[in-house]
Amino acid sequence: MYKIVLILLFFLVFKNLYADEYFLTLRNDKVNLRQGPSFEYPIKLFYKKKFLPVLIQDKFENFRKIRDHENNTGWIHISQLSKKKAAITIEDDQLIFNKPSIYSKPFAILKKGRLCKIHKCKDDWCKISVQKYKGWVKKVILWGLL
Repeated sequence: MYKIVLILLFFLVFKNLYADEYFLTLRNDKVNLRQGPSFEYPIKLFYKKKFLPVLIQDKFENFRKIRDHENNTGWIHISQLSKKKAAITIEDDQLIFNKPSIYSKPFAILKKGRLCKIHKCKDDWCKISVQKYKGWVKKVILWGLL
């Protein structure tokens, strides 16, 4: 009985260590990334891309520690974050298909680092829109809130 309780406790603690990371996106066209969790801290850099996905790693009061697709880390106020679904392509020259199948007709090519809005995901595929194009891509080429 003691071993079972110990094993369950181990899994609960281990699960909670990594369950805190999740994706959100930037709410506005200009968002400040700060060195610490307060408006008192200096600005490290600022983002100029609405819906850019960021990985939330930690929280302190109303600030969230984030990491972006280029491994920049810092703190952003929660009022600047959104739950809108978006992702960035992490591989170059990826095809957009009409249907969620590699046998359907491809009609556009995505370059690495392209911001995509996510409409829905099904199995290994996500329906995305990029400017005037809307279609399906493989999930593995995307980094962000799916």
